[in-house]
Amino acid sequence: MPRAVWNDLVIAESDDTVVVEGNHYFPRATLREDVLRDSDTHTYCPWKGTASYLTLEHAGVSSTDAVWFYPEPLPDAAMVRDRVAFWKDVTVID
Repeated sequence: MPRAVWNDLVIAESDDTVVVEGNHYFPRATLREDVLRDSDTHTYCPWKGTASYLTLEHAGVSSTDAVWFYPEPLPDAAMVRDRVAFWKDVTVID
């Protein structure tokens, strides 16, 4: 089962991931909310739309903008609606 690991914590785990451009998108409901902090960062992808980011924080350690998601994905990216992906120091294990 794919899982996302950060700072020795499993922060998401699901058999229901969607792989887009090499990134596993996990259902948002599988993400540990207790390690998340809001971020004001946004980026734009021409085919997916505007991405929003979340910062991970736990036990005095943080990873700024390590989680991203598309709150309102464009039609061609509907498969990532209500899903999150990871980068930076988050490892996704298949």
